[in-house]
Amino acid sequence: MSLTPQWLDELRTRVSLSGLIGRSVRVTKAGREFKACCPFHNEKTPSFTINDEKGFYHCFGCGAHGDAIRWMTDHQGLPFMDAVKELAVEAGMEVPAPDPRAAAKAEQQKSLHDVMAAAQDFFVRSLAEERGEQARRYLASRGFPAGVVRDFGFGFAPDSRTALKEALSAFPDDMLIEAGLRIVVEGKEPYDRFRGRLMLPILDPRGRVIAFGGRILSAEKTDAPKYLNSPDTPLFDKGRTVYNLHRAGPASRQNGRVVVVEGYMDVVALAAAGIGEAVAPLGTALTEHQIERLWRLVETPTLCFDGDAAGQRAAMRAITRALPLLRPGHSLRIATLPAGMDPDDVVKAQGPAAMETLLDDARSLVDVLWQVERDSLPLATPEDKAGLKARLLQHCETIAHPDIKSLYRRELTERFGELAFARKERPPFQPRQGGSGPRGKGQPWKPAPLPLGAQDKAKMLRIGTGPSTNLLAAVLSGLILHPQHIVRHADSLARLHPEDAGMCALIDALLVQSDSMQALESEALRTILLERELRLPSAQDYAGMRFGFLAGSGDSAGDELAEAVALLVELPAVEEALAAASKRAEIDLSDENFAEQQRLVARRLALLARLGQMGRARAAL
Repeated sequence: MSLTPQWLDELRTRVSLSGLIGRSVRVTKAGREFKACCPFHNEKTPSFTINDEKGFYHCFGCGAHGDAIRWMTDHQGLPFMDAVKELAVEAGMEVPAPDPRAAAKAEQQKSLHDVMAAAQDFFVRSLAEERGEQARRYLASRGFPAGVVRDFGFGFAPDSRTALKEALSAFPDDMLIEAGLRIVVEGKEPYDRFRGRLMLPILDPRGRVIAFGGRILSAEKTDAPKYLNSPDTPLFDKGRTVYNLHRAGPASRQNGRVVVVEGYMDVVALAAAGIGEAVAPLGTALTEHQIERLWRLVETPTLCFDGDAAGQRAAMRAITRALPLLRPGHSLRIATLPAGMDPDDVVKAQGPAAMETLLDDARSLVDVLWQVERDSLPLATPEDKAGLKARLLQHCETIAHPDIKSLYRRELTERFGELAFARKERPPFQPRQGGSGPRGKGQPWKPAPLPLGAQDKAKMLRIGTGPSTNLLAAVLSGLILHPQHIVRHADSLARLHPEDAGMCALIDALLVQSDSMQALESEALRTILLERELRLPSAQDYAGMRFGFLAGSGDSAGDELAEAVALLVELPAVEEALAAASKRAEIDLSDENFAEQQRLVARRLALLARLGQMGRARAAL
């Protein structure tokens, strides 16, 4: 069948999109367009627009977008060709005739659909008969309500090699074999594939049976797989089929969620618990095609895996399949079940609310990727850590979208840096008990600051580049010049975390010296610091600013040094608060947020002005 772009464009032109959508959704005229509450997600204020002139619909809430054909496939659940045929009838157009091979294939598939429907009827009848008693007991033990058993079409395959063939005698054996219902073994008579199993039909998006899954009922049969699915047939491709998609689609439009579990019995268990938007792959890891089909329903499906090692391996297989496909707004979330429990266990032990909580707590794809790779191998040596970085970057290289690749590289590299190059936290300085330490002659005594509290420890003042770094270099030079003041400012120094490792080491050395039993002269302190191979600040480090405490002595030098320390503590705190306030203002420019931002701007300018006055700067800050 040859559908040219020109023919499809003509079809779209002849169909009134607003009229087509208006059969299912209440639409209202809004200027040259139509509006409606989006049928793809819950909303109270209309954000779904229909433009007949341009021939497309668009939802500004969830991003749903398409034309008349897309409406028939995504909302009505029709395959592409069926959607085209229905629209062609409405538009009064003839669908181009299929070529003979396509016609023969379509006729073959139609006949196979008849075979599968007949097989489903046989399995359902067998479940209700005496021979289905064991299967009925199993369903009762799972606690599935009668309505769920009926809606999902449970049946029973008798433990016989010919029962299905005899029941479907109207169809030739070749068709039963082609449909995957019978098995051919060279040199033997064909026999029924499903025997002594609880049967579950696998349906296509239109609700037609295309395959079956069977669970073994006899615990004594250890030579047969617990679950058995139909093989690939002209109707069924397990890598492209998503179990329960035809039911999950409408349910997902109500709550904007699709839950992917490991097997079809998990799907049934969640449906019995009121979670109707669950789907499952069929005996394989989630494939690229299945991910794309799920993205047609929601932008971020939730994958639900067991918390054991096998579940983590399944999560990583899904992640590696999804990474090359990622595009803006489309990803995966991953929920982890308690070890040794499947969704049915969680629901029975803790109730449906517990399962909802697990799904709500699902983590992002990048979070799970980081955790699994971080925990997969020991990180005891530099080589181990380098191996982790290599694995993370290798994953990033598989991402096709350039922006997403760049963002993943940055995110994972930052996490790796925090792990591999973590700053060793020094304990907060504790003043000596019973005194304030040595102080200069005539210097007024001031009580030592209180030890850092837990909240202060979490907010250590980080000093990067710029005026704060210049001021820190000057203060450290001043303390080396006037070591009698070190103990007075020890707690303030302990709050500072400069990015420069040399500055950090110098502060640590001064803090250790502050608790010495006797005060040192400046030259003796310089000698100790140089012996420890510490670099002492120079005038270049504080941009040539001429602070009074670097030239003078006595009380005036101590007071100016104290003011410089106070400024050093306040300036980075104000800059950090200003950055946070600016972010809040970008998100919500309320009067309150704007006023706070302006207050912090003014305070920062005042501090910089005072810094300039103190240092008699030769150049603007």
